Amino acid sequence: MEIGIRELRDGLSAHLAEVRRGHSVTVTDHGRPIARIVPIERPTRLEQLLVEGRVQPARHRKRVAPEPVPTAGEVSDLIDDQRR
Repeated sequence: MEIGIRELRDGLSAHLAEVRRGHSVTVTDHGRPIARIVPIERPTRLEQLLVEGRVQPARHRKRVAPEPVPTAGEVSDLIDDQRR
């Protein structure tokens, strides 16, 4: 079910009742989907993949990218130098 923001606001209780019954509600802004309200009992796709063992959580937090190394010349020149 897709509904606009105004319709969601005006009928919030009725739309949440639909979610309680197991339906998903997609919220749109000027016809473009911006959010989805889903029943809490239904696992997300990521949660389902974790349970199935098809994906694993990251072992480490994302690290900050290192500072760029200053060079003289083009990247393609550096690659050519390494290939020789």
